[in-house]
Amino acid sequence: MYRFFSTFIFSLLLIFSLLYISEYKYLLTGISKFYFKGHLTAYLDDYQAFDNQLIKRAKDVQPWPKHHGYNKFEYDNDFLNYHNKTKTVAFLVIKNDSLLYEKYYEEYDSNSKSNSFSMSKSIVSALLGMAIQEGFIKDLDQKVIDFIPKLSGPYSNIVTVGDLSSMASGLKWDESYYSPFSITTRSYVEEDLNRLILNQPIDQRPGESFSYLSGATQLLAMVIQEATGKKISNYLSEKFWQPMGAENDALWQIDSKSAEMEKAYCCLASTARDFARFGRLYKDFGKWNQNQLLDSLFILRSLKSRFNDSPQYGYGWWLKKYRGYNTFMMRGHLGQYVIVIPEEDLIIVRLGHLKDKKIENEDFTEDIFVYIDAGIEINESEMIK
Repeated sequence: MYRFFSTFIFSLLLIFSLLYISEYKYLLTGISKFYFKGHLTAYLDDYQAFDNQLIKRAKDVQPWPKHHGYNKFEYDNDFLNYHNKTKTVAFLVIKNDSLLYEKYYEEYDSNSKSNSFSMSKSIVSALLGMAIQEGFIKDLDQKVIDFIPKLSGPYSNIVTVGDLSSMASGLKWDESYYSPFSITTRSYVEEDLNRLILNQPIDQRPGESFSYLSGATQLLAMVIQEATGKKISNYLSEKFWQPMGAENDALWQIDSKSAEMEKAYCCLASTARDFARFGRLYKDFGKWNQNQLLDSLFILRSLKSRFNDSPQYGYGWWLKKYRGYNTFMMRGHLGQYVIVIPEEDLIIVRLGHLKDKKIENEDFTEDIFVYIDAGIEINESEMIK
């Protein structure tokens, strides 16, 4: 028995030593931050396991007002059980810019942070719009290489910032979340994201078709940082978090304390209420109260599909026509959503641990439609009258 355990421990030490000196050294971080904690992928409160850039709450906080029908509506047991099935932690419905329904589960409340995952891609696209608006970037057609001259690959000289935002980058990338050997997994624990991204060539002709790649958003964040001379977390704070009156501090994960690059394609930890502010901003075509924060024409273009054969995506936002409504949404891993139904002045926010299965021949998972239906149901009830 002693020999067995000695051999086992020696084998583990050998494996870890080989990993440490190999190109898969990043797996050691993944093992310690995910697998040893019982997770096969990123999880809602994993921001606590990484270094973060602080984004302070607004100096002039603007709480969401409460609708006169606030929390008077009661969903049936089927919907409540669905929350249990998908492990929802927050579900909000905002009508006419007022909180109509708000429920939290487990130990979460209105001040609890959770990871946005890919909802942050929509926020990075908003930062692109701001950089264009302020003249740091000419337009969506400006070449990425103007800002990142070390970009490699046979098509590196023609890819544009618009290609990155619309997921038509041509970047070499493996968008696999559960494989420990994928570039997406590596980027989550990489200590120098900029170096990692620059090692991924533009090896397909960009601007021709939709291909959802997290690396494209990370590269876009590098462009915005180079163009503005500001960290994207600081730019977010200055241009959106403060003017929109965010109620809570946010945390944006960074690769390491030495490199300090935000994981822009994911990993902004915030609250359900503060995530919802971007839904309101885009619903109102960039206007916040009496101020035009973001160019309405940029938003109009963002919320229209670029490619006829990919109607599900615009520039940083997912698009879906459902039950006669033109909805648009922020979407994140494990089922993080800010869904907007502009025709009804309705915003639906759902955060949680799991999402439902993907529908055959559909670009969206089943849970998205369940949450939209729930928002429409309360919207049509007597509570709002």
